[in-house]
Amino acid sequence: MMRILLMGIALAALSIMTVNSAVALEKISGDVVIFHAGSLSVPLAKMEKEFEAMHPGVDIKREAGGSTKMARMISEVGKPADIMASADYVVIDKNLIPKFADFNIRFATNQLVLCYTDQSQYASDINADNWYEILQKPDVVWGYSDPNIDPCGYRSVMVLQLAEKFYGKPGLFNKLMSQRKDEWVRPKSVELISLLKTGNMDYAWEYLSVAVQHGLKYVTLDKHINLSDYKYNNFYKQAKVSVSGKKPGTTIERIGKSITYGVTMLKEAPNKAAATAFLTYMLSSDGGLKILKEMGQPPFDPAIVPDEAMIKNMPEPLGKIIKVKK
Repeated sequence: MMRILLMGIALAALSIMTVNSAVALEKISGDVVIFHAGSLSVPLAKMEKEFEAMHPGVDIKREAGGSTKMARMISEVGKPADIMASADYVVIDKNLIPKFADFNIRFATNQLVLCYTDQSQYASDINADNWYEILQKPDVVWGYSDPNIDPCGYRSVMVLQLAEKFYGKPGLFNKLMSQRKDEWVRPKSVELISLLKTGNMDYAWEYLSVAVQHGLKYVTLDKHINLSDYKYNNFYKQAKVSVSGKKPGTTIERIGKSITYGVTMLKEAPNKAAATAFLTYMLSSDGGLKILKEMGQPPFDPAIVPDEAMIKNMPEPLGKIIKVKK
């Protein structure tokens, strides 16, 4: 009788667990709309595939572009979205907090590299010591993304400014900029990849992760100028780039600092339950952070926020895996 009683209790418990699992699965169904930096396209595509396999009822819908542009699609155009992931966490601070979002999680870093292919002019000659000389040659085509809508763009300009200071070559920045034509600047950094691969551009400024993911050759720069290391922030802050502000005709100044990606969930997220589940997966060591690391983009593990208030403002599952770090 005792064995039968225990079996009955076990079956009842299993039944309750099954019901709870079904309810949990039902809660994380539907569309999750993610606006994100173009440089996150490849890793997020893999995260999307993995997450949807775990949660068949969820459909991740992503829209990629320059981080500033994507944030303004939410704050100025009123586009509905659940999650915003930016190549510069400052974009979220300036455009979405506090009106549209309550927290900003810093989850990865990167660095700027100069990409090229075997078809590029002087491909066999370029290196970390002469790249700025190659870019000044009249038969070389090189570009970067639009600084007004894409952080990779204003960071590319910062690299050129810092190079003048690091190499001790007065006037280098102006010489480089006078060589670069306006039509070589494209809205998104990932658009430059097709130009490189078709031979219509010789060199393009990209994130290291993008270069690795697309199989491009690249020149690695000194840490003083590649924006990869927070220890060099005092040197980086010498770089300043004016970009368009929120209102037409206005500008704001971006100041050099190490590259830090940020992600948030919008206050008016249409599908908060599924968005929370995706962010928890994306920011877990054996989930999205592992994918970032595999794809050449160093993650912060654990992901971080600057204060306890942000922990309190995010869903509980997220708060358990995020740490506070100034």
